[in-house]
Amino acid sequence: MTLAIGDILSESGVNVLYTRTTDIYQTPTQKAEVGNASGADYFVSIHRNSSPIPGQYTGIESLVYSPNSLAAIMAANINARLEAIGFADQGVNERPDLAVLRRTYMPAVLVEVGFINNDQDNALFDQKFYQVANAIAQGILESL
Repeated sequence: MTLAIGDILSESGVNVLYTRTTDIYQTPTQKAEVGNASGADYFVSIHRNSSPIPGQYTGIESLVYSPNSLAAIMAANINARLEAIGFADQGVNERPDLAVLRRTYMPAVLVEVGFINNDQDNALFDQKFYQVANAIAQGILESL
C-alpha cells in the first residue's frame, strides 16, 4: 500500500522518501530517526489496525501528536477521502505517546487503514486497493 501511495505521489511531482521498501522490521524509533535524517517536510506512516476480538471494530483512523497541527489537517483530509470510498471514519485522534509521532521533527500522521481482523474492512481494502491508495495520496496532496 505504501509503495502504491508513493507511486501516485511521485507521479504528481512529490519527492517521496521511504523509511524502508522491503519487509524488514524497524522499530518506531528507527523509523522516526530515518525520517528526521531525510529532511522530509512530512512523515506519513501507513498501518492496518487490529483489536483483541476479530470484527470488534471497523473503520479507519489517523493518529497525530497534537489535534491543533498541520498533521491533523492532513489526517482529516486523508480520512475524508477514505470515508468517501466506504470506510467508517473513526476520526483524527491524538496519540503523543507513539514514537513516530513524538520523535519526528516534521508534522507526522499515522494512518490506520481499516482493521486487519475485520472481514468488511479487509474486503474493502482488497477490492478497492487502488482507490484506497489514491484516497490517501489525494488527501496528502490536498494538504500540500
